[in-house]
Amino acid sequence: MAFSCKLDCFILPAYKPQNSILPLSIQPSSFLPSPSSFKPQKLPFGIRYGSTIRVTSSSSTPSTTIAEPEGIKIKSIPTKPIEGQKTGTSGLRKKVKVFMQDNYLANWIQALFNSLPPEDYKNGLLVLGGDGRYFNREAAQIIIKIAAGNGVGKILVGQEGILSTPAVSAVIRKRKANGGFIMSASHNPGGPEYDWGIKFNYSSGQPAPESITDKIYGNTLSISVIKIADILDVDISKVGVTKFGSFSVEVIDPVSDYLELLETVFDFQLIKGLLSRPDFRFIFDAMHAVTGAYAKPILVDKLGASLDSISNGIPLEDFGHGHPDPNLTYAKDLVNILYAENGPDFGAASDGDGDRNMILGRSFFVTPSDSVAVIAANAREAVPYFKNGVKGLARSMPTSGALDRVAEKLDLPFFEVPTGWKFFGNLMDAGNLSVCGEESFGTGSDHIREKDGIWAVLAWLSIIAHRNKDKKPGEKLISVSDIVTEHWATYGRNFFSRYDYEECESEGANKMIEHLRDIVSKSKPGDQYGSYVLQFADDFAYTDPSAGRWKCGIKTRCSVCFYRWFKDYISFIRYWFCRGNC
Repeated sequence: MAFSCKLDCFILPAYKPQNSILPLSIQPSSFLPSPSSFKPQKLPFGIRYGSTIRVTSSSSTPSTTIAEPEGIKIKSIPTKPIEGQKTGTSGLRKKVKVFMQDNYLANWIQALFNSLPPEDYKNGLLVLGGDGRYFNREAAQIIIKIAAGNGVGKILVGQEGILSTPAVSAVIRKRKANGGFIMSASHNPGGPEYDWGIKFNYSSGQPAPESITDKIYGNTLSISVIKIADILDVDISKVGVTKFGSFSVEVIDPVSDYLELLETVFDFQLIKGLLSRPDFRFIFDAMHAVTGAYAKPILVDKLGASLDSISNGIPLEDFGHGHPDPNLTYAKDLVNILYAENGPDFGAASDGDGDRNMILGRSFFVTPSDSVAVIAANAREAVPYFKNGVKGLARSMPTSGALDRVAEKLDLPFFEVPTGWKFFGNLMDAGNLSVCGEESFGTGSDHIREKDGIWAVLAWLSIIAHRNKDKKPGEKLISVSDIVTEHWATYGRNFFSRYDYEECESEGANKMIEHLRDIVSKSKPGDQYGSYVLQFADDFAYTDPSAGRWKCGIKTRCSVCFYRWFKDYISFIRYWFCRGNC
């Protein structure tokens, strides 16, 4: 397991800080690719159709074939429970070889359908996409066939199986889908020897709540049958529709719906004006991950950035043998570029599935905690989406208190939530939240129900562009470091440190947590720790403020329940039934 802890201290505005990180010993880098290294193409993947996708019977009982009136044959294939299929904060992640075991993925997908009310998927519309990592194409065929076998009416799948996590949320919301599957292990490495993952998002576009993921796990412990349609593999390399009786699969462009949404959020002309300035240089590192499919259409074609400003822009199944985590360790090449003599003015990176981000200025690193605070402080002036104001702000518990200072000064509602974007989603659905973030390099807003790496990059470009809109050519531009140091002077500065302990045994980590809890229980304000004085320490607990308004027994899904009260008569009945049991 991995364990993270944080240290967070606050310094009043009177303190005038220097640079945000210690100086690095960095040599100039030739990391920037030449324009000639890019060739026009739709999506850079080799097709491997013809591989056999098998869901196997784990008992001697033969599979049962049922002729459906819609013309699709459904096979009921016996199976047995497989241990270790409990989801984490957002989905199920294991090594690729684990998912490639007989029925491992199929069991989890079937358990999910067994956990949902039939009206949530029968004859409904689901979205399917992922980050392009190894095993996604094979997994897509399994998911499509089991969805058809359980009565889903239509699947929307990104071309080549590509849809970033924020794009899946955007497509679900725009197309009014019942939900969607995301094939990704986020920022974890990809390839035959590394990681794969799957998660399910609901009709609001947010990750399924714990009540449903707990049900899925329970059903994986008792599953006995997989329902799978006896249909051919679908060619997901070409945009178009494939029909099997009443069931259909539509392959869609992975960028268009997401780009359309971003154009309603940001002033693209404002950003384009910044990127076209000869005195402003920009680089975006896609880390050979999913945002490589989005960087050129958005940053180059729409916003006018030069093609050589996109680095590692070709999505690869193994992320180019890299670790697609946008931080100072794994995006070190980008850091070297920004810290080189006469480096670019602005640099950014995104992760495997496109929901995380790292922001850099010239010789300046912006911590994720500071990044969301700066975005929140400037959102109303710089981003048209927030022109009528910000509803509220929120951060995850491990994130520093920088955002708290912004909420307090701007007199905005503020929330501290557990790790997991679903908790932000509940607040968004209840109309309480606009901007939020996590210390693990995740930032977003209520334009969707996921964190969004490209959104964060465009938010920063909007702030820089807004602050420099009146600057004439030749005048010194307001830089990233200027913006952040001015923010500290206004709101105060929170110093923040994160320590990652990887590949730890659970027993030792649990003992450490017990030790920390013991210390916290005995601590009191005023206790001295070296030169520091304790102000506040607690064992974090959370009660969702949006729960209880329409308590439906599905815990954090209450706002979705209320939304469906408006959607159709069946949900209306369910809502009143739930309310009667509160």
